Amino acid sequence: MLLANLAALVYANSPAFAAMIYQESGAPGWDPLSLWRQMGILAKIVVIVLFIMSGWSIGVMIDRWMAFSAARAQSRAFAPAVAGALREGKIDEAIKVAERNKKSHLAKVVTAGLQEFRAQGDMSEIRDETIDASRRALERSESIVHAELKRGLGGLATIGATAPFVGLFGTVVGILNAFREISNQKSMGLASVAGGISEALVTTAVGLFVAIPAVMMFNYLTGRVEAFDVEMDNSSSELIDYFLKRRNTAVRR
Repeated sequence: MLLANLAALVYANSPAFAAMIYQESGAPGWDPLSLWRQMGILAKIVVIVLFIMSGWSIGVMIDRWMAFSAARAQSRAFAPAVAGALREGKIDEAIKVAERNKKSHLAKVVTAGLQEFRAQGDMSEIRDETIDASRRALERSESIVHAELKRGLGGLATIGATAPFVGLFGTVVGILNAFREISNQKSMGLASVAGGISEALVTTAVGLFVAIPAVMMFNYLTGRVEAFDVEMDNSSSELIDYFLKRRNTAVRR
C-alpha cells in the first residue's frame, strides 16, 4: 500500500521531478573554462585586475630575489678583500675593490665613507672633522641603499592587503547575480544560480591566490632588508673605528 501511494505521488508530480532533473543535469561544468564563460563582465574585470596584481607581485619578487642574491654574493667577496686593503693602509685599493662590487650593499656604503675620507686631503693628519664628515657620508649612503633595497616592497604589501578585498568585491557581485537569477527564474535549481556561484567562488579563490604569496614574500624580503641594515650599520661602525685607530696611531708618531 505504501509503495502504491509513493508511485502515485511520483506520477502526479512527474513534471516537477523532470524539471528538477533537467536543471541539475543541465548545470554548466565547473572546470576553469566553463567558470570563465559563466562569469559576468564585472566579475571578469575583477579577475583580470587580480591577475595583473599577481603579475606585478611576481615581478617584484623576482627582482628583489635577484638583487638580494647578488648583494649577498658580492658582499661575501668584498668584505675580506677590503679588510685586507685597509689593514695595509691602502685606501685607494679599498675603493677600487668596492667599485668592482657595485651590487654589494656593503660596498656602496663603505665606498661613500672612504671617498669622503680621501677627499678631506692630507691623510697623515686625521682630524675630528674628517671623521665626522666620513660618518655623515656613511649615514647618507645607508639611507640611500636602504631605500634601494626596499624598492617595490611597498607595492607588494599593498597587493597582499588589497587582493582579498578585490576578490571579496567579486564575491559580492556573484552572490547578487545568483539572487537575481533566482528571482527572475523563480527556481532554486543549480543551473539558475551556477553563474553567480561561479563568480563568487572564482573571485574569492583568485584573490586569496594573489594575496597569500604576496604577504609571505613581503615578510620574508622585509626580514632580508633588516638583516642588510644591520650589516651596513656594522660595516659603518667598523670603518669609523678604523679611522679612529689610524688617527691615534698617527698622533703617537
